[in-house]
Amino acid sequence: MTRYAMTADLRRCVGCQTCTTACRHANATPAEVQWRQVLDFEQGTYPQVRRVFVPVGCQHCADPPCEHVCPTTATKKRSDGIVSIDYDLCIGCGYCAVACPYQARHITHKSQSAFGGKRTESEEKRFDESRMSVATKCTFCADRIDAGKARGLTPGVDSDATPACVNSCIAGALAFGDLEDARSPVSELLARTEYFRMHEELGTEPGFYYIVDDK
Repeated sequence: MTRYAMTADLRRCVGCQTCTTACRHANATPAEVQWRQVLDFEQGTYPQVRRVFVPVGCQHCADPPCEHVCPTTATKKRSDGIVSIDYDLCIGCGYCAVACPYQARHITHKSQSAFGGKRTESEEKRFDESRMSVATKCTFCADRIDAGKARGLTPGVDSDATPACVNSCIAGALAFGDLEDARSPVSELLARTEYFRMHEELGTEPGFYYIVDDK
């Protein structure tokens, strides 16, 4: 079996938002939608205060609440662990957005330009009508993964088969790979570091790990 997952080393993330920009460019998301976001926190007590940046998005849970509430089976968990949405089946009811504890789902009813008013020529070319009035979210760049694997590439190792946000990270804070492969980038990182997963107490078994220290 394959279980794709992502790690974010919170010691390395500098909050540059390059992953957010790369995701928007790769997936042509509407102006008001960000599948990959970076939260900015302050940690500590004055004068020992520091900023902590936390990349967030769909956690690709092993037991996704969004899948359980979907009335049309539009949300599905693939055999490789990626949680996907079939836009042809989605009716935009929003149940999944309410059920998701990570606020990772978006529904856009009207496309807007990032610059206000009419969409630019570039935005018009990349506009996807199938993603209007349906739920959308991070896909772990499943199209890149599938196309890369068809060419014999390894996700998380070969850039052409790896999510755009991971490829773009200037600090090397993001990694991707197969948890079931002990030699994958994520498996090797998790074997030697301390980490946590968001809202793990809910039993969703997120596929996104946050590294905080070495073991």
